[in-house]
Amino acid sequence: MTARGSMTLSDVPAGMRVRVRHLSSRPDVSRRLRELGFCENAVVRCIVRGFGNIICEVYDTRVGLNRSLARGIHVAQIE
Repeated sequence: MTARGSMTLSDVPAGMRVRVRHLSSRPDVSRRLRELGFCENAVVRCIVRGFGNIICEVYDTRVGLNRSLARGIHVAQIE
């Protein structure tokens, strides 16, 4: 976890809801993540973590990501 509650999606425990702050992947990867709903200010809930993969819910859709992709999604905890 970094300063002021900021972290990446790969750090989020199962069950926690977070808000996307910014994406730091390559431009083509960031564009695809935005198409899937991981755009700035989107609310994401981590559902399952395990074996290097994360299943999360964004805009009522479940999406599976590997940890590498999740590390490029910077989020903040919703209070």
